[in-house]
Amino acid sequence: MMQNIAIIGSGVMGRGIAQSFAVGGYSVTINDIKTAFLEKARQNIEDNLSLMVEAGQLTNDQKKEAASRISYSIDQKDSVSDADLIIEAIPEDINMKWNLYQNLEQIKKPEAVVSSNTSTFPISKLTEKTSFDGRFIITHFFNPAHLVPLVEIVKKDETDPEVADEVINLLKQIGKSPILLKKEINGFIANRLQTALVREAFSLVDKGIASAEDVDKAITDGPGFRWAFVGPIRTAEFGGLDTWKHVIDNIAPELDKSEGAPEIINRLVAEGKLGTKTGEGLFTYSGNEVQEALNQRDRQFVQLGQIKQSARLEPASEN
Repeated sequence: MMQNIAIIGSGVMGRGIAQSFAVGGYSVTINDIKTAFLEKARQNIEDNLSLMVEAGQLTNDQKKEAASRISYSIDQKDSVSDADLIIEAIPEDINMKWNLYQNLEQIKKPEAVVSSNTSTFPISKLTEKTSFDGRFIITHFFNPAHLVPLVEIVKKDETDPEVADEVINLLKQIGKSPILLKKEINGFIANRLQTALVREAFSLVDKGIASAEDVDKAITDGPGFRWAFVGPIRTAEFGGLDTWKHVIDNIAPELDKSEGAPEIINRLVAEGKLGTKTGEGLFTYSGNEVQEALNQRDRQFVQLGQIKQSARLEPASEN
């Protein structure tokens, strides 16, 4: 049974994953190369836990208990020595990951499971240098990891089936919604879907069809409203596959077919306009607007999570 979790990497994803396990009742150690990085993670987790208290998702006592379950260390060997599950959340640099895995083979306990939070590398690439004897898996969380339920699971044919089952059950216990890929594919599932949508969204703005604000609103108040509970496949079936056949036949030929990033994104990046990172993209941000926007997003995500949880618990009414 998995009890102790080690997270390697204290960035946005690492600390969000750690918080999820701590709130779920598990002991977590966050490891990174600098004390300053760990202190930033500690403060961020404190702020996120406070927001969850404010939103009514946690009590003050639960917040304190969750915070007490997290320890921080720059000593990698000490961080993973007792870990049952080690989650790598370091930058998407394959050589960095290979070096880390080779080190972990020497210092982890034999029965420990190692996983990666990668969003880009296939599992066959990650395990080119180390196999971990069937005890390696991808667990791809989504930002903000402490609030978004989805976790994509990718395994190899050589992966011990019990490892995948144990990790999936563990994730369910902390309130996550894991999905298992049956085959290895670039981008997994959610990012492939997101990429198709984002490509078309930026293309519509670039063609002058609508403002960036209205394109966003078209999703949040339209398909996104439905997708919070009813996915695209079931939405199509509710509408009738014959109807959706006509929709796709009519529209698909005219969709953006760029094989790379849309030109508008290329122009913005070339101009150093990277969004919230630089204060300007298609939208502009100043002062505390970014943090305020993130806090507002997280409050809304907390509320949505509570609504979805309530919907799962309440039985459908009978007529």
